[in-house]
Amino acid sequence: METRRIGDNGPEVSLVGLGCNNFGMRLEAEASIAVVHTALDAGITHFDTAEMYGGGRSEEFLGRGLGARRDDVVIATKYVPRPADQPYTPGVLRQRILDACEGSLTRLGTDHIDLYYQHYPDADAPIDEALETLDELVQQGKVLHVASSNVSGPQVFAADGVARDRGFARFEVCQFEWNLLQRDAETELAPTCRQHGLQIVPYFPLASGLLTGKYRQGEDFPADSRLAANAYFASVATDANFAKVDWLTGYAQEHGHTLMELAVSWLAGQEGVLSVITGATKPEQVRANAAAAGWALTEADYKAVDAGLAALA
Repeated sequence: METRRIGDNGPEVSLVGLGCNNFGMRLEAEASIAVVHTALDAGITHFDTAEMYGGGRSEEFLGRGLGARRDDVVIATKYVPRPADQPYTPGVLRQRILDACEGSLTRLGTDHIDLYYQHYPDADAPIDEALETLDELVQQGKVLHVASSNVSGPQVFAADGVARDRGFARFEVCQFEWNLLQRDAETELAPTCRQHGLQIVPYFPLASGLLTGKYRQGEDFPADSRLAANAYFASVATDANFAKVDWLTGYAQEHGHTLMELAVSWLAGQEGVLSVITGATKPEQVRANAAAAGWALTEADYKAVDAGLAALA
């Protein structure tokens, strides 16, 4: 498994990471731990979770699954800001972050978080309060690197300016949805991250499974699939996207690869990408995901994919 380094002096992470959002929701403890163990065996060292996944059980199950291997991996987790119905007053976000960090450390069974994300920005609090608090956690050694998720280009720009001006720990990584069927980030967000030196961690690289090839247009979704379980995720299964999947499948097969290998490798080869987060509910899915980043696409491949998808737009 190829590895890439966080920043200039951070830890190395596997090019394919494991998203743990299924833990505590679609998977109970035993199944979650089996997925973690399979990921470790496959060379995955980047585990991505959040305090909101499974109401905290994702972090708990991940910590139990890693056990004595904790120091062999990079744990990324995320805090959510204050509840939307709680009025903002100065200091309330700071306390929310401090409490969230302590809760995550306890559930994970560790004394530090390698990569700590702002899961999404607080709607009213100034970014200064979040950055100052995160910097405090870095100074205490409870957090090693800080990151942001689900932000816009202007929010990346503003946060980086504040961190540099005030000498706070900077967001080093930005995580957002990006795949062959969802490319909005390419317009503004990804270029802004590159401009300000933030590494990119794409999530939903397989478009909720549509880019695995397991779904067929006009057929019912498999009973145990994400699209069958959640109407929000099922919204990706449009006629237009199925047409793109058909074209992408043909392109991958012509070059001796699978659709999933194209989807993951296409992201892995993008400028600034640190690691690609892939979710799984079964050990065999973990192994397939871990092996999917081995296609080194050429510039000609990228141009061909762009042209093929543009022709279907």
